[in-house]
Amino acid sequence: MRHRHLCTLALALGVTVLLDVLRVWLPSVITLFGRAAETPAELLGAFALGWFVLALAAPGLVRRLGVRPVGLAAAGVLAAVRLLLTAGPGGTAQLWLACAGLLAGLVWLAAAAALVDRPVAGLALGLAGNAVGHALLGTEDLVWRGGVLGWSLSVPLVLAFLAAAGLSATRRPATPSAGRRAWLLCGPALLLANQIALAPAVWSAAAGAGSPDFPGLARPAVPVLGGYAVLLFLAAVLLRMPARLARVLWPVALVAGAVLFATGRLVPAYLLTAAGLGGCLALTDSTTDDAVAGADPDGRAAARRGRAAVVGMLVFAVATVAYYAAYDLGYPNEWVPVAAAVLVALVAFTGPPWSAPTLPDPARTWLLLGLTASAGLAAHLHAPPSDPRPGGPPGTVRVTAYNIRMGFGIDGRLDLDAVAGQLRGADVVLLSEVDRGWWLNGGHDTVALLAGRLGMPYVFAPAADPVWGDAVLTRFPLRSGRTRPLTAHGAPTGAQALGVTLDLGGRELAVVATHLQPPPGRDPVEQAREVAAFAGEYAAGRPLVLGGDLNTEPDDPAFAEFTRAGLVDALAAARPLRTSPADDPRTQIDHVLVSPGLTAAEVRAPRTEASDHLPVTLTVAFP
Repeated sequence: MRHRHLCTLALALGVTVLLDVLRVWLPSVITLFGRAAETPAELLGAFALGWFVLALAAPGLVRRLGVRPVGLAAAGVLAAVRLLLTAGPGGTAQLWLACAGLLAGLVWLAAAAALVDRPVAGLALGLAGNAVGHALLGTEDLVWRGGVLGWSLSVPLVLAFLAAAGLSATRRPATPSAGRRAWLLCGPALLLANQIALAPAVWSAAAGAGSPDFPGLARPAVPVLGGYAVLLFLAAVLLRMPARLARVLWPVALVAGAVLFATGRLVPAYLLTAAGLGGCLALTDSTTDDAVAGADPDGRAAARRGRAAVVGMLVFAVATVAYYAAYDLGYPNEWVPVAAAVLVALVAFTGPPWSAPTLPDPARTWLLLGLTASAGLAAHLHAPPSDPRPGGPPGTVRVTAYNIRMGFGIDGRLDLDAVAGQLRGADVVLLSEVDRGWWLNGGHDTVALLAGRLGMPYVFAPAADPVWGDAVLTRFPLRSGRTRPLTAHGAPTGAQALGVTLDLGGRELAVVATHLQPPPGRDPVEQAREVAAFAGEYAAGRPLVLGGDLNTEPDDPAFAEFTRAGLVDALAAARPLRTSPADDPRTQIDHVLVSPGLTAAEVRAPRTEASDHLPVTLTVAFP
């Protein structure tokens, strides 16, 4: 029994370390191997999937060379890569280190599957523990953090994983024929947990929606329901309800949660998905397998578990690529999490009866209460900035517009301190490519993290989906806001126009933030026309500032739509003002325009590689 619990611990810690590596590897593919929206999505997908296809050979390697040597070697490489990534190489070194760590993690999973016949408790605790840790860190991964905090937590985590992996490597499964179904769900469970159910950034994004003065928008809020997601997930995994009820309830809850996520209803989506995913994992926690029976003298059952694990991770990769490639290729992607949920539900529903939990009652109770309480604490550790009080009317307002590429610099590293450094001193910030939980980028709430650093409240508007879009941050009180989705006109990625009203102490300023998405090979003329019309309607005669990544040059037809609507190019005196790409600026596609009567001064595009664009910053003066 002691060895079983040691295997559970090793698996939970290993899942946590592997998820840390995945949070670096996924964005490295789209920022270092290629660039999303520039490199063909087919090439990015093929590169990503290739590593998971290569891992299909891992079970044969484990069977041929032995579980212990292969498992320990893979664990050692995974642990070493995890620490090297924390050291922060960036660039090409980061890409290939992350690839090596991913492959080592997949080989380690295959070896762990050969040893562990009942992996559900370890998988569940790894997923829940990683989510709670992510929430406690404010959704900024431990792997990206250096300094005292980063190293003081990373080193013990890695050492604990290596110790548990080494001590459990000699264990033999108590029921050699069990575990294949549970291991098959490892990959789909990782996807559904990190994209929906146990994603603290999604909890945060969902918490601020629904204000009557900001319809369709999100404001800063405390994600108090995140703790309930952890509670529902762990309770469904660790506790047991009547089996007949569970076999129907949990699959239905999981699929319903995925469908709600596809329709943009985030709060019920993550709560139902958390409960359903935990319950479906529990339904696969069996000491029997209807496909295999008896002892395993030649290791065939262990090899089957290993193959199930790597095939499940291949499903994870295919689903991840299929979901996020849609934003470059332009096909519907709402079906992807639903399909993953249906797969998990079918495997859970058709399996043999579940067995009693592997963990004893006191341990289950304390783990459930401890992780749930920690998730609840995390919600209050990172309180959002409060709204500022009205002051006297300023004579000038400092404005910055910045496409932040989800917080990733040219070197492929998440560096929100560098991004925040470019925004300090601004009174109004217009952000494009704001990510509030895309698993492809590691699951960060970038707008909340930046707002915390700057002490500025924000309004977020979804564009591509509920957790990716544009935002306005400001030092002035926010009075109201509106968003208007833009017609695609053939563009693969969704776009919107966000209008907010600022109280400048006796005068109001209308601000419109947008990120135009050009159709393939064409200027975004139609979207520019829509935004110009929305801005004029929203401002209704008030002073107006409009800006963002407009994906058009000053002499292009799309830009002319704004000037035709009466707006003035606020950057005209400083042109040419090239902003993209940041490491070799050649194009002028990031702009700020103002209504007649406002004047612009101190226009700059400071050189920085904190994103793949340069920020544009200026001082706007009132008449």
